[in-house]
Amino acid sequence: MKPPPFDYHAPRSVGEALDMLAGAGEHGKVLAGGQSLIPMLNMRLAAPAHLVDINRLAGLATLDVEPGGVRVGALTRHAQVERAAPVAAAQPLLRQALRLVAHPVIRNRGTVVGSLVHADPAAELPAVLALLGGSVRLARRDATRDVPAGGFFTGPMESAVEPGELAVSAFFPLLAPRAGTAFREVARRHGDYALAGVAALVELDEDLHVGTARVACVSAGPVPVLVDVTEACGHRPPASTDWAAAARAVQDRIEPETDIHATADYRRHLTGVLARQALRDAAREALDA
Repeated sequence: MKPPPFDYHAPRSVGEALDMLAGAGEHGKVLAGGQSLIPMLNMRLAAPAHLVDINRLAGLATLDVEPGGVRVGALTRHAQVERAAPVAAAQPLLRQALRLVAHPVIRNRGTVVGSLVHADPAAELPAVLALLGGSVRLARRDATRDVPAGGFFTGPMESAVEPGELAVSAFFPLLAPRAGTAFREVARRHGDYALAGVAALVELDEDLHVGTARVACVSAGPVPVLVDVTEACGHRPPASTDWAAAARAVQDRIEPETDIHATADYRRHLTGVLARQALRDAAREALDA
């Protein structure tokens, strides 16, 4: 299949890109990695009148470990983040999740920020941003704003990016001391979108008891579902924590849907199993931190 007709723009600066997006308004789309957008164009699921290709904007291909977290530029590829040792040391959940994203060929081209803007509830990175309490920086011609994860994902395949705005970076906060993370998912084949997935974060207090525990669920609702299970963990040492009770608390909060790949009940069951495993893995990592 072929995409519908559109005007192609190749800006040479961020300012030029913002001018083009402002002129295109709601009829403009940004092309970065294109691993989601191009198939949507070819299947006529998207029909922008203007396509703004930002791949020549080298200043957006940044990856920095800042004092408070990791900042990923709009043109930074999945593979670059996955392979960066300083990033994995600062925020291990990024590598844990990125290893599950599609296949190496796609990760070589796809972008972290593009995945967030695409806002697919079956994707891994929106869950990572939600779990860590990160944010996305949006720019327009005359202003810049940082949108926290809690307000960024507004619906399935819908984000807070407004017409005329460009997502220029994403910020993933660092972990607290004595904290651990894990990502678990089940897919029909490795690289497929997950039937269910869970990102987990566990923080231990000074007595090495579970002080905070929460998960973000993939394919469990229209946006990443964030669930705090600290109370269900009972403030115990990880070895004596009832992770099954925490998993049931997660199952009670999610609203998965039935589709051609799995029933809602099966997804709920999978999410519970994965939550128990991911929380236990995260707690082990916290003990080793």
